[in-house]
Amino acid sequence: MEKTVNQKAWFLVLPVLLLVAFSAVIPLMTVVNYSVQDTFGNNQFFWAGLEWFEDMLHSDRMWDALARQLMFSAIILMIQIPLGIFVALNMPKSGFWSSFCLVMMSLPLLIPWNVVGTIWQIFGRVDIGLLGYTLDALGISYNYTQNSFAAWATVIVMDVWHWTSLVALLAFAGLKSIPDAYYQAAKIDQASRWAIFRYIELPKMMGVLMIAILLRFMDSFMIYTEPFVVTGGGPGNSTTLLSIDLVKMALGQFDLGPAAAFSIMYYLVILLISWVFYTVMTNLDKKGG
Repeated sequence: MEKTVNQKAWFLVLPVLLLVAFSAVIPLMTVVNYSVQDTFGNNQFFWAGLEWFEDMLHSDRMWDALARQLMFSAIILMIQIPLGIFVALNMPKSGFWSSFCLVMMSLPLLIPWNVVGTIWQIFGRVDIGLLGYTLDALGISYNYTQNSFAAWATVIVMDVWHWTSLVALLAFAGLKSIPDAYYQAAKIDQASRWAIFRYIELPKMMGVLMIAILLRFMDSFMIYTEPFVVTGGGPGNSTTLLSIDLVKMALGQFDLGPAAAFSIMYYLVILLISWVFYTVMTNLDKKGG
């Protein structure tokens, strides 16, 4: 008997497809259109081909911003992943204090990005900020508006404070999924704490950790609001990450063609590295299975 296939279910996802087309595909096509054209105003456009892409590939400005962006993403991943695992390992596994810790860890994630930037902008000021005033009282020179190292330290610590909770919560979920039988067997074998972590907890957390790394990389690579509010990309261009440089080019200088080409290359870099992470995650799942 031939099986009847009902295609009416597609009507249920049609609104979602239309929404995605309106909010993502159409703007993307607009950016592609700008990237291959030039304009002198008055809504008059001229075909430029791949000229803007070639200019961006030979632009020291873009490569410098990319280097700063990669360094920022690498630093926060090297800090947040181990720190999130450490916090998850030391959180209570059940009871009132477990729920209390989960709620407290979730609070930074609920704060809007612009508010986070404003909090740390005020917090780091020498005149009224607790951090800046304390460091100044201790004789430590700290001014994130004039010193590049202080600006980098402020932006990194701010991101660690804001997003380490996400890694900790994901790692905690991975730990909760480990059956008690594993720990009982390790206790019988008199395994050390390091052996339990190395051979039981870490392998079981690997799936959620890869998700955490992927999410944090994508977020860090697209970060804009927090560092822009705190430093504005300064002092100089020391904290001008890719997103900040792109906005300056598009809105500050109104170079729509180069900015469109820049944004497409930016998108392709994120897509490529995310694909690498996804491939690694898939291979790990296959090996685990």
